[in-house]
Amino acid sequence: MTRIVVEQKVLKENDRLAAGLRARFRDAGVFCLNLISSPGAGKTSLIERTAAGLGSEMRLAVIDGDLATSLDADRAAAAGAQAVQINTGGQCHLDAAMVRRGLEELDLSQVDLLLVENVGNLVCPSAFDLGTRTRVLIASVPEGDDKPYKYPGSYHSIDVVLLNKIDLLPYVAFDVKRFLHGVEVLNPSLQSFLVSCQTGEGLEAWFAWLRREVAGMRAEVVR
Repeated sequence: MTRIVVEQKVLKENDRLAAGLRARFRDAGVFCLNLISSPGAGKTSLIERTAAGLGSEMRLAVIDGDLATSLDADRAAAAGAQAVQINTGGQCHLDAAMVRRGLEELDLSQVDLLLVENVGNLVCPSAFDLGTRTRVLIASVPEGDDKPYKYPGSYHSIDVVLLNKIDLLPYVAFDVKRFLHGVEVLNPSLQSFLVSCQTGEGLEAWFAWLRREVAGMRAEVVR
């Protein structure tokens, strides 16, 4: 019972901080995404592709969460994004306090799109609000088509799903219809994209969606 009470207090404080972050992003006109996936699904590859595809049109920044090293943040920076590394010291997720610390390294007036790359995990990150506008889950073909059924909490709490590595569909037993059915049952209003960060297939639809969302944030600030 004591453990549950402590957990509730932690989440309540996190939600308070997240609400403050959401207001900061809104006031600055920054469209912010929380990117969630299991390890190896392609979060960093998606960030690299997004920076390359949209870097000439908008100002991108990345807050990268990982247990250790700055490897992913280094890749984001090499792709042209402003990048901040957060090492969680063993925690399996980012929280709002970590994101707030990461923002100390960024000038939000110089950012249009902020991508928060969460720690590779399909369980813990879904419980922690980071103050972002949208939660995006990246799945991948090699993981199997059963993930929405095995991790319903993660899929239920997201706004967008990207199925990555579709270039491997001819070689892997993956039923796209089964996967999408599992996603839609949990969240009928979910936006979905089928992409390959390796070949570039499907990424233009992702870029077009981001353009619309960033433009929408700018319009809100003007009003």
